[in-house]
Order: sequence, then C-alpha cells, then structure tokens
Amino acid sequence: MKKWLTFMLVAGLATATQAQNATPDSKAPAAEVITLKQTSFDFGKIPQGRPVTHNFEVTNTGTEVLRLDNVQASCGCTTPEWSREPIQPGTSTTIKVGYNAASEGGFNKTVTIVYNNNQTKTIVISGTVYKAPATSAPANASLTLLKQ
Repeated sequence: MKKWLTFMLVAGLATATQAQNATPDSKAPAAEVITLKQTSFDFGKIPQGRPVTHNFEVTNTGTEVLRLDNVQASCGCTTPEWSREPIQPGTSTTIKVGYNAASEGGFNKTVTIVYNNNQTKTIVISGTVYKAPATSAPANASLTLLKQ
C-alpha cells in the first residue's frame, strides 16, 4: 500500500510540474509587432512661426495585421497624421508629425501610438525655436547713396 501511495504522489507531482511548465508565464514579454525606424527626432533650430514636419516609419514585424488605433500628441502644438488602413505583416507606413513653432524656446513633445487594442509606443520630437527677424535682411543705408 505504501508503494502505491508513493507512486501516486510522485505521478501527481510530475503531472503538476508538466502542467505548470506548459502554462505561459504571464510576466513574459509579448513579441513586438511594431518596429519604429526612429523613436525620436530633433528638428534642431527652427524659426518662430514656421511649422515643421517629420515622417516616422512604422513597420509591422508581427504575423498578424497591425492596426494603429490612435496616435495622440502631448499638446495641441503637435499634430500627428496617420493612415487608418490595416498594416499587413512585413509592410510599413508613416506617421507624419507636425510641430507649430509659435512659441520661442526649446521644446520636447511626445506622441503616443496606440495599436492592436491598447498596446502603446512613444515617439519624441524636440528642437529649439528662435525668434525670426522682422525682415529677411537688415536695411542697407549704402543703397540710398548709390541711388543718388
């Protein structure tokens, strides 16, 4: 009888261990299905009042169709544009991000990409807006002398 109980105990532990190993670990990271060619872009120095744009390339590296559910900027001065069409595996699309350079000074803005039912990626744009001169060139007093 003891041998039989020991056998049943060992068999039960072996079955429980196999079942535990067969269950996916909930902490394991999901395979990436979206790849960004760039995750940030620095516009450098841009003149005040002159909007700028940059295209971020997004590639579907998964095996299923990828859907960009939403692309949202951190503020109203940044405007993303993207296609609502599904992205087939192995293909790419672009997200056009515009920045309205109305305010002088440095900026660092984030754009959140929401895809495939609430998965997210973040891209960043940055740069420095400088005050543009009132005229394209300074007045040249020598021209008045030449005209006389």
